[in-house]
Parts: sequence; structure tokens; C-alpha cells
Amino acid sequence: MTETKIAMTIKEASEYTGIGRNTMRNLVEWGKLPVLKIGRKVLIKSDILEKFMEVNEGKNLRDKGDVKAVTRKSAV
Repeated sequence: MTETKIAMTIKEASEYTGIGRNTMRNLVEWGKLPVLKIGRKVLIKSDILEKFMEVNEGKNLRDKGDVKAVTRKSAV
């Protein structure tokens, strides 16, 4: 049985979604994905990540202007 994580590192989120690590880092830097920071570690909650994927389906994730930001409020 696989265990579902409540949050993932950028590397794990990248592997989970198929989005490249550099693109994932850019999305975080641009404020499009809310994150939890613990020291240098950055965690992305899995429910936020799934909502982000739904909201941005068909968007060019490398174009900052084309990507819609997801917030905790919009993921509830």
C-alpha cells in the first residue's frame, strides 16, 4: 500500500506532476504556488498542488503571465 504524503518537496512534486524541477521552482518564486518553508526546505501541500494542476490545465507553465496563482482560500 502506498502512503499519500500531505506535503512534498520540490523534487517530489516535480516527479509527481511531471513538471520539471526548474519550472516548479519558478512557479514557487513567482508566487503561483503557496509553500511551507522550513529552513531551506520548501514543501508544497498535495491538495494545493492538485488544485494548481486543475486551475492551470492547458496553460503554458513557463509563461508567468499565463499561469494562475492558487491560494489556500481557493483550494478549500
